[in-house]
Amino acid sequence: MLLARRTTLALLLASTALFGRGPAMAEDTIKIGGLATLEGPFTVLGEDGMRGVELAIQQHKGMAGGKKIELVKGSSDASPDSAVKAVRKLVENDGLTLIIGPLSGDEGLAVKDYAKTQPKVTFVNGTSAAQDTTLRDPAPNFFRFTTDGAQWMAGLGTYAFNDKHYKKVATVAEDYSFPYTQVFGFMAEFCKAGGHVVNKAWVPIGNKDFSSVIAAIPPDVDAVYVALGGADGVNFLSQYQQAGGTAPLIGGSITADQTVLGSKGATKKAVVGMPSAGPIADAWDNPKWKQFVADYKAAFPKGFPSPSLFAHGYYVSTVALLTALDQVNGDVSDGGAKLRDALAKLELDTPTGKVKLDANRNAVADIFLTEVSEGADGNLYNKVVKVIPQVNQTLGQDPADFLKLGKVGRDNPACP
Repeated sequence: MLLARRTTLALLLASTALFGRGPAMAEDTIKIGGLATLEGPFTVLGEDGMRGVELAIQQHKGMAGGKKIELVKGSSDASPDSAVKAVRKLVENDGLTLIIGPLSGDEGLAVKDYAKTQPKVTFVNGTSAAQDTTLRDPAPNFFRFTTDGAQWMAGLGTYAFNDKHYKKVATVAEDYSFPYTQVFGFMAEFCKAGGHVVNKAWVPIGNKDFSSVIAAIPPDVDAVYVALGGADGVNFLSQYQQAGGTAPLIGGSITADQTVLGSKGATKKAVVGMPSAGPIADAWDNPKWKQFVADYKAAFPKGFPSPSLFAHGYYVSTVALLTALDQVNGDVSDGGAKLRDALAKLELDTPTGKVKLDANRNAVADIFLTEVSEGADGNLYNKVVKVIPQVNQTLGQDPADFLKLGKVGRDNPACP
């Protein structure tokens, strides 16, 4: 009898070794790919984005749908080729079917196109905010809970014209899809109010010398709108200050972000009082936001004085994915169909307000009109001027009429 039992046990062990884990040990781990710019000029942005992912998983106790969450990181340098290479590795080499990312605008357009070739993989955007990632020809398995760069500008153009009394503005922005979207969003209101954009300067990502760009700013403008992120934003602001630039600045979302404001040096004098708009406001007096900031600081004491929009965006995206996984009990055995259905219907109560998705799976959310101020601790923060509620991707316009405005780009829109 003892020999028979041992033989049976040996056969069971051999069967498990040959054919995989038994029912009691069925898939108990869900792997999620996190794609961010962990190299290149936007490294600091990507690092804070990953802090947002890690905080969300930590607050979810490392579980979703009753299964353990394992994060697998993918690194890009903000170029579309690097993003596709990184996401292909996560999907095709590592076998992941759940992806959070990417971070930057052109990356999002490229990953959206890649998503169409992988219908059983679910993609939840990080903070990539180019308009056409979701507005035109969207991928059915790509979800954006973080709004786009034009939405982020809601309220800013009108405020600049009516309250700041800026009539003539020049713009300085990086030469790719996200800054095109930001400039579009700013100009949509500013030009409608009666303002004029008299000069546009487009610079490559990673530009280090802004002297010629600064010298070319017309001397009679009332303000300069700046949409430069990471090291580019810091370099421009420092050099603008050193060059004796006198025109006040209007900030794109990433220029007024903690990834720029948290840097040390001469940038302070250039940006205090700078109006901006975006998906967050550092100094928002709201209990849920304050708790989010406190949780971020506790988890990452070497992070920024306040979480960046990249930490916030990746956090919200991760919470969305984990919440949907809970709703389907972690079951993605149908190629993720139930999960994507849950994501499409999801409405979140986030640290910055309610978020829901439109028919193109793009977020409708509150946007914050802000001004940069210096806190008692000497750090720079964005204080709230106004909250613009539930901004949609067509900025309140009829979708058909909005699409007639054409694709954003270097020359669209124009209001000379």
